[in-house]
Amino acid sequence: MNNSEVTFIGGKSFTAVAINTASKAGEWIKSKLGQYESLQLKYSSADLVTEVDKGAEQLIRKLIGTHFPNHVFLGEEGVEAGPLASAEALAEVQKSDYLWIVDPIDGTTNFVHGFPFFCVSIALAHKGEVIVGVVYDPMRDEMFVAEKGKGAYVHGKRLTVSKESTLKESLIASGFPADQQDALPQNLKSMMHLAPLVRNIRTSGAAALHLAYLAAGRLTGFWEMNLNSWDIAAGSLLIQEAGGKVTDIDGKPYHLGVRHVVASNGLIHDVFVSELNKSR
Repeated sequence: MNNSEVTFIGGKSFTAVAINTASKAGEWIKSKLGQYESLQLKYSSADLVTEVDKGAEQLIRKLIGTHFPNHVFLGEEGVEAGPLASAEALAEVQKSDYLWIVDPIDGTTNFVHGFPFFCVSIALAHKGEVIVGVVYDPMRDEMFVAEKGKGAYVHGKRLTVSKESTLKESLIASGFPADQQDALPQNLKSMMHLAPLVRNIRTSGAAALHLAYLAAGRLTGFWEMNLNSWDIAAGSLLIQEAGGKVTDIDGKPYHLGVRHVVASNGLIHDVFVSELNKSR
């Protein structure tokens, strides 16, 4: 058996486990909509966690661990709140041979309010490079799947980024960061600067799902300050495999440590980054 066959079989099994795990976690989360019992604040009043987040992460960790007991697991709910703790947790494990990076519910505030825009985000990185990315929206039963070098898909349909070539034609998305001292004011300044330059801006409260929508051609661009690896990792591969581009705020290539992210269909990327930096 040659190396390519080993990689192919291994890659397939990784992806199959990610899909199965995201599906089971998503269905369980959906069944709990409107039924959570405890609500806690983490980093700020906009950074929430429920027992459903924690339970979903335990479920995901257990399912992945059953198949790959020697792989390293980095999940949002296993890390202390705040950007410093997140960066430190990633730094400890990002060079691992195989690292699963998981956000059990991206969009917890939406989940808490019954606003149906949240998802499960699961990525697998091999020595720091994302090789599998799955984003599952249980409310619409949409499973976005990407495998390094093999494209991105939803319901078996190949994903392709949108064709808009100017900001004026572009529908872009962002969010309101939990860091209300630095990241939030900066993001708001960028929104004010960009709003007259683009077709419109959406802020629906789940970065990973926004990234999946970008990969599917439903958005032209996305940016946000101070995100974590579990917000971006799966979506970054979806976008790249769909023909788009993901960088940091300065236009440098994406890596797991990037916190200020810019993503697009590629066609608007340079001007998008340029205008964002003008707003800073």
